[in-house]
This record gives sequence, structure tokens and C-alpha cells, in this order.
Amino acid sequence: MRLLILGGTEFVGRAVAEAALGRGWEVTVFHRGRHAPPAGAGSLIGDRTTPDGLAALADSGDTWDAVVDTWSAAPSAVRDAARLLADRVKRYVYVSSRSVYAWPPAPGLDENGPLVEGDPNAGEVPYAEAKRGGELAAVGAFGPERTLFVRAGLIIGPYENVGRLPWWLGRISRGGPVLAPGPRALPLQYIDARDLAEWTLDATEAGLHGPYNLVSPPGHTTTEELLEACVRVTGSDAELRWTAPETILAAGVEPWSDLPIWIPPGELYDAMHTADVSKALGAGLRCRPVAETVADTWAWLESIGGGAPQRPDRPQLGLSPEREAALLSAE
Repeated sequence: MRLLILGGTEFVGRAVAEAALGRGWEVTVFHRGRHAPPAGAGSLIGDRTTPDGLAALADSGDTWDAVVDTWSAAPSAVRDAARLLADRVKRYVYVSSRSVYAWPPAPGLDENGPLVEGDPNAGEVPYAEAKRGGELAAVGAFGPERTLFVRAGLIIGPYENVGRLPWWLGRISRGGPVLAPGPRALPLQYIDARDLAEWTLDATEAGLHGPYNLVSPPGHTTTEELLEACVRVTGSDAELRWTAPETILAAGVEPWSDLPIWIPPGELYDAMHTADVSKALGAGLRCRPVAETVADTWAWLESIGGGAPQRPDRPQLGLSPEREAALLSAE
């Protein structure tokens, strides 16, 4: 297979590129040049947010079996790339998001749920509308039979540049009492970027099309299993202090941002952690154990000096040491 990746040097795009190279595929990454492409991949430099940003792609004259696009900003950027590639690429794979479902998504929602409004010609819009607009842009250029929508949820694993699992690993590696948000047995649903990559390549090769929710089955792991795995792999003396969600929320701690990954039971939790993924499972989705994801992410962090990269368009996550200490002392 000849694969083009729009991006391909960070997190999900890099995971897809490395998985494809591992299969012996011919891979080209189109990127801004801020990060080195994976070893063995061809490279085209351009910035799709600028007027002539697709010039290198237009001038290459190459053709590909598929393109994978992870774009999450202005849908018009997806529109322009898709139009340019419609006659040179067989299939368009857009890494979308479960955020495209209208709020609030019902517990156990499958791919047939109602969607937010989207405009393929839009500029900068909120995340959900951007992802839906990107879907519409891709299908507008390639048609429904040649487009695949990978509707991911929470994504973690090596190369993460958002700061969720890396924050927990960094915090737990420092040891001492750690504010652990309950309930400890709360089921979690997420996808390792490498499992997303392997499924996406399998689906592309099989010619699948349409939308697929792509996260682990509900209850793949729990908050306790995730945090205890962090304690084990870091080898720290961290003591998990399990605290009721009511206590944490009363202190003004923000789920998802102050305590990354964690969402207490309720509407937002149902939206994030109860998706129906039977369609993807039927199409071969396999999810590795959480212990493996945590261990490999820690090994990657250690290999780069302990500090994870941070996307400039995403906020820094995590509770400050001072706020955590105050909460722990108030118990």
C-alpha cells in the first residue's frame, strides 16, 4: 500500500505512520517541518493554513492508495486537501471524534446517533463542529464509498502531546500522597493510539467506509487499574489517596483538566465512557491491556528526558502541587 498522511510526525499521525512502515507500506508524510518524520517515511513540507500551503502536495504528482488526515481545526483545510487529492488517492480516512454527536449523547450510543451541525467551508469553529465539518469536507470530495471516519474518544499512549496520561505518570513518579479521584472502580473507555493505528490500517486495506466509533469496549479498565499501573511502572513510593468525587468537586477541582482523564459519574461520564463500539469490534478492533499502554508511555517519556511534548493549541493540564496538598491536608 502507498499511504499519504497529512501530519504524521506527532501522536496519532506518527502512530499511523510507524504502524504502516512496520507493515512494509510506502509512507509519505505531509507536514510543517517542525518535527522529524518517522525513519523510512518520505516527506513533503507545507502548511495547509497558508494560501499556498498545499503547493508541495500539488506539485508532487504522486498517487496513493489512501490518505489519513488527523486535522482538528478549520474544516476548510480538509476541504482543500480533499479536493486536491480526489483524483490521486483512492480512499480518504479522516480521524474524527465522538464529539461530533449532538449533546448530550445517550449512554451506549452507536454510530447512528444524531450529529452536530457542520460546515465543510467553515474557518475556525469549536472542536465538535470542526470535526463534523471535516467529515463533510472529506465525503464531499471523495463520496461516501471512499471515505472512512474514525470517531475516536479519549486517546492515550506513547507520543501523547495533550498531557493526560503523561501528567499522571509525572505526578506519580514524584511519589508521596497522591490525590486519587474516586470511585476507584469507575470503568474507563479509551484507545491506545497504536491500536487506533493498526485498526485504521486494517480497515483501510479492507476498503471499509462510513463512521466507526473507535475506543476500547466499555469497562476495558478502571481508574484504579490505570493509576496503580502508573505506580508500578514508575517504581515510586506514591500513595494513592482515594477521594470521593463530591469532595473533589466541592473544592473547585475541574474534571478532565485539573485531573486529566477523570470524569465523575454523570452526563459527561456517560458521553465519554459508554460508547457502543460493537461495529469496530466486529471489524477487528483489538485493544491492548492498560498496563502495556502505561508502561510503554512511561518508557517513551524516560527516553525523551521525562517531559512530554505539548501541543501549542491545547492548554496545560493538571492540578498544581499547592492545590493538591491543600486538598489532601483537608481530608
